[in-house]
Amino acid sequence: MYFYELSESDDEILANLFLAHDSEYDESEFLDLVLEAREAVISHFEEDSLIEAIAAELERKHGFVHVESSLRAAARVSAEEGETAATPVDERAARIPTEEEDFRTMLVEVEPEDRPYRD
Repeated sequence: MYFYELSESDDEILANLFLAHDSEYDESEFLDLVLEAREAVISHFEEDSLIEAIAAELERKHGFVHVESSLRAAARVSAEEGETAATPVDERAARIPTEEEDFRTMLVEVEPEDRPYRD
């Protein structure tokens, strides 16, 4: 099984969507499929976002699977004792985070010798 990602962003929001397929595609092959699907849906799609429309088209025409739609279990992990818990899959998309849970993720590249956890 091989995994692929679609991303869509503007100034305020970044959305990612993961797809899976039995076949391996390199970056240019996958991009060609995405561009073909984009062309097919750009003028008319009913999904909430362009990446969801493209994912549906890739699923329909090329056999990709939207990974999140196959998700069976989720867990919210915390460094605090007792706060790691299962999150019902059907509540993940519908639940709006509270102010305390609202957070942003930042990816930082760190030299190996500067990592706090040298693994």
